[in-house]
Amino acid sequence: MKLAEHPTVRRFHEKNSKSADASQLSPQPLDAAWLRQLCLDCGADDVGVVEIGRPALDDQRDDILRFFPHTKTLLSFVCRMNREPVRSPARSVANLEFHHTGDHVNDVARKVVAALERLGVPAVNPAMGFPMEMDRFPGGKVWVVSHKPVAVAAGLGHMGIHRNVIHPRFGNFILLGTVLIAAEATASDQPISYNPCLECKLCVAACPVGAISPDGGFSFSACLTHNYREFMGGFTDWVEQIADSKNALDYRRRVSDPESASMWQSLGFGPNYKAAYCMSVCPAGEDVIGPYLTDKPAHLKDVVRPLQEKEETIYVVAGSDAEEHVARRFPHKKVKRVGNGLRPGTIRRFLSGLRLTFQPGKAKNLNAVYHFTFTDQDDKQATVTIRNGKLQVVDGLQGTADLHVTADSQTWLGFLAKERNLLWALIRRRIRVKGSPKLLLAFGKCFPS
Repeated sequence: MKLAEHPTVRRFHEKNSKSADASQLSPQPLDAAWLRQLCLDCGADDVGVVEIGRPALDDQRDDILRFFPHTKTLLSFVCRMNREPVRSPARSVANLEFHHTGDHVNDVARKVVAALERLGVPAVNPAMGFPMEMDRFPGGKVWVVSHKPVAVAAGLGHMGIHRNVIHPRFGNFILLGTVLIAAEATASDQPISYNPCLECKLCVAACPVGAISPDGGFSFSACLTHNYREFMGGFTDWVEQIADSKNALDYRRRVSDPESASMWQSLGFGPNYKAAYCMSVCPAGEDVIGPYLTDKPAHLKDVVRPLQEKEETIYVVAGSDAEEHVARRFPHKKVKRVGNGLRPGTIRRFLSGLRLTFQPGKAKNLNAVYHFTFTDQDDKQATVTIRNGKLQVVDGLQGTADLHVTADSQTWLGFLAKERNLLWALIRRRIRVKGSPKLLLAFGKCFPS
């Protein structure tokens, strides 16, 4: 049978031959009000529309179009979480709420895509959170769409100092979803005119690892190492603990029975957060703020202090700012030193990842300019400046260096992964330094992993 004679092909041509008007064959803009209502009818609690050309999406547009080249409109939406479960010191209760709401977000997005597909409009619903593109981990962008900046552009809130989007009504007790649509919309939404964040600093007070600074700084590595212990790099570190153990007894010396059981629970039920206390204590949002304004001491007593006073294991990287923070602020909590799996696979990822592992506390007394020249597979030059607890990384060799490091790319990456010995590399001249070696040691203390 020839392709043109196949029943499916014949029906396709018969159907399209009835559409004499060529304009009917070209995609028409979707009514924005209808699109919003569709999303609400599918179960979302609020929704906004953003065009792909919005300047706020400049830093991620290429990633979106690489994933779904036909994207013209982004439909951003939020689903509310129940507040009291998220506030519970019992992490099983809080994680149950996270997981159920996350499943609901994915279900809403899927229903929207199905409705659009029935109308002949192509659309894609990237995952709310998991699964992610883990082939890019660590050091790469493991998510398809950055839901937070899209939600801000769509008028669904602004980022608080805890790096969560705060909705003007629902506060930060929300999870975000995005649908990529291959059609334009008749209108779009704009960011709201104010930030719902109260800057009350309760998230600063509650965070067990000090990931949120009073001045608005944020330590990605501190948050990743503890809160995401049973995700990504923490899981890799656990597997390596198993591999390094001589026998069952040695494994139990390294990993307690509760830790093993908790990892099993994450594998069986879904990855569980260790904290997320910043969300728990946040009083922002019109539907949330009432009890806080009415009785602040009660909010502290009932919501904040149970999380602060909870006896629990806090996971930190040895020599990190987080380790010092726990000892200073929460001496009743047990500290356990672990790895976080942040091993860059390329020089580009090493340089881009420096800001993620930088420890301002360790760098407060260091003022130095570092030049890096990488050779062999990854030819790259960069300048790293550490001054007054701040970090700057730029391409090329700029200014006068206090220390110049020239290294074979693979040797340097092996050294970072603890697969190569630094002394061996220096003797073999696979890594060469010009300047005081003490500055190289000081540099390493600023980036523990």
